[in-house]
Amino acid sequence: MTSRRSAPAFAIIALLVAACGPKEKAFKIAVAVPLTGDMGTEGQGLRRAVEMAVEEANTAQRFPYKLAAVPFDDRADPKEAVNVANLIISDPRIIAVVGHYNSGCAIPAAKVYARAPVAMISPAATNPEVTAQQLSPDWIGPKMVFRVVPTDDVQGAYAAEFTYRKLGKRRMSLLHDKTPYGQGLAEQFKKTFLQLGGDIVTEDGVAVGDKDFKALLTKIKGSVKKTEGLYFGGLYTEAGLLLKQMRELDMKDPFVFISGDGSKTSGLFEVAGESADGAYLSIVGVPVEDLPSAAKFMADYKKRWTGSGEELKPFDHFGYEAARIIFAAMEKGATNRAQMIEELRKTDFTGALGLTRFDAKGDTLNKIVTMTRAKSKGRSFDSIR
Repeated sequence: MTSRRSAPAFAIIALLVAACGPKEKAFKIAVAVPLTGDMGTEGQGLRRAVEMAVEEANTAQRFPYKLAAVPFDDRADPKEAVNVANLIISDPRIIAVVGHYNSGCAIPAAKVYARAPVAMISPAATNPEVTAQQLSPDWIGPKMVFRVVPTDDVQGAYAAEFTYRKLGKRRMSLLHDKTPYGQGLAEQFKKTFLQLGGDIVTEDGVAVGDKDFKALLTKIKGSVKKTEGLYFGGLYTEAGLLLKQMRELDMKDPFVFISGDGSKTSGLFEVAGESADGAYLSIVGVPVEDLPSAAKFMADYKKRWTGSGEELKPFDHFGYEAARIIFAAMEKGATNRAQMIEELRKTDFTGALGLTRFDAKGDTLNKIVTMTRAKSKGRSFDSIR
């Protein structure tokens, strides 16, 4: 009796289990960037680039499982970046992180990822400390930070060489936004410029969000040693305001304005307008439009993203490449976090950026930097050969 009554119950349970079935195996790639605020336009571009890479992999059925790009908004705020990192490591299906955009966010977030550990590939954070902190005796966890962009010591030194040798400037003023990115860039510029024989006439810091630089620029303009230009370590919002107010004070050619990749974005023209004309802006690597290996990426991106404000941003191809490097590791058997870290260390990947390999710290071995010059007509940045 007991066995006959139990049979239907077991059958019902079996049917329910079969109906639910095991969940489809899937892996997530976290995209940890600013999606709102002043830097939101740059972060949204990176999100689109990673999403496009994921869509391509899924459409091509590259893997016997689905991939998903999951965006996290760190708002370009270090504290929020730590909160985001804790959310990411709590999801076991996230196998790797593309992020963060800002060095000030990447540095503390990396410490969180190391505890998991989960690999992080930055497409934009250039302060040397992002990877160098892994060499500290206080570092907890394995070396799991990677980046596909050269560091500030390369970019800052290049800008100093360009200023001294190409432009023939001997006296420069220095300004930065007190962030790890901006200050690090300015310090590297100063170090190399002084080694070359140049002189730093004035040196100041401003706060992110400051709007009025007239008093500071007036001091720089009236310096006793007659500075020949201003090097700014910071982002496009402050750079644009500086340029606009400089022009109002008649600080024009032969007085030069030079900054780094944080200023080289279409947003600069939105802030500065025609005042951006003639500004020198370095960028890590080669501008995407000058990379033959990135031609297909550019064409596909423009076809995929056609909405207002969805034009290609300066670091989008780095985000796309970071995602594809993760996919290459997965093809080699990296289907958990530990395997991913090990495979990324052995990266030998040829794609939109050309050949990418990492050193022992996780820094790219590509050390190319390009100087560009802003042109408001057409909102373009012409590479200087």
